[in-house]
Amino acid sequence: MPVPSYQEFMGPLLALFGEGKTSVKDCLPALKSEFGLSDADCEELVPNGTKTVFADRVHWARTYLGKAGALTSPKRGSHVITDIGRKLLAENGKVISNEQLHPYGQFSSWIEGSKGRKNKADPEKFSPSPFPTSDLTPEQQIEDNFLIYQKSLEEELLEALYQVTPSRFEHLIVSLLNAMGFGAGRLNRSQVTSLSRDGGIDGIINEDALGLDAVYIQAKRYSPENKVSRPDIQRFVGSLTGESATKGVFVTTSDFSKEARDYILRVQHRVVLINGQQLANLMIEHNVGVNVTNSFVLKSIDEAFFSDD
Repeated sequence: MPVPSYQEFMGPLLALFGEGKTSVKDCLPALKSEFGLSDADCEELVPNGTKTVFADRVHWARTYLGKAGALTSPKRGSHVITDIGRKLLAENGKVISNEQLHPYGQFSSWIEGSKGRKNKADPEKFSPSPFPTSDLTPEQQIEDNFLIYQKSLEEELLEALYQVTPSRFEHLIVSLLNAMGFGAGRLNRSQVTSLSRDGGIDGIINEDALGLDAVYIQAKRYSPENKVSRPDIQRFVGSLTGESATKGVFVTTSDFSKEARDYILRVQHRVVLINGQQLANLMIEHNVGVNVTNSFVLKSIDEAFFSDD
């Protein structure tokens, strides 16, 4: 039989977490049995062959439940049902879809923010459905769903970054800047400073072979609510001054306070600030910490080719 849609998996998956399951992997055997899926059904691969349709749809069900606040994740890969989740089960049983999730948590704002589109003049025309409304062209539908996927990937990347050690995070940032072309993309022009004596500098990338021009790096793996403050930036600028450096990059998994951003505009040093969202976007853009699992090329008729002129 066909593998159910991710929305059909939502209720049964949530019920399993309500019974004490803590990971999607633990839920798969029970879902296979509940829907009467055969081994062949569960082994069907998505078009790019990187994962099964079954597991992929269950994971998407988990993502949508999480955005509605029905599940919380105390750590990567572990999920716990919430009061919202129990309420959804009590009101809807195992029949839960995006329509039921719409009023809860960040679900609506997540869909809206992912699409980057909302009709402010007529809010009723906005649909929180994960699939665009039928009045959109196929190209717009592809774009909207791609943006939703991209937003989900950004958030997964940040979750993964919160789990790495500070030292691993510093190495990751240096690798990202190399991938972006700093130091001509050569790892031998980069170094991560010693944790015991970094002097406020976590990494250095030499822009030329002789090391005459260098970019100094500060990398802070902060929780989302812990913004980088003005004193943090002042200390970094002070470290640059101590090294007679003029260029710096300050990267964080959280964000920067308004005072920190205002301060950086008034110093002579050229310092770039990269917050968590920008960091995730850059990692995706430069294929750091992610793999390309599929690609699509949209083509259209070349009208000039068929013209008589």
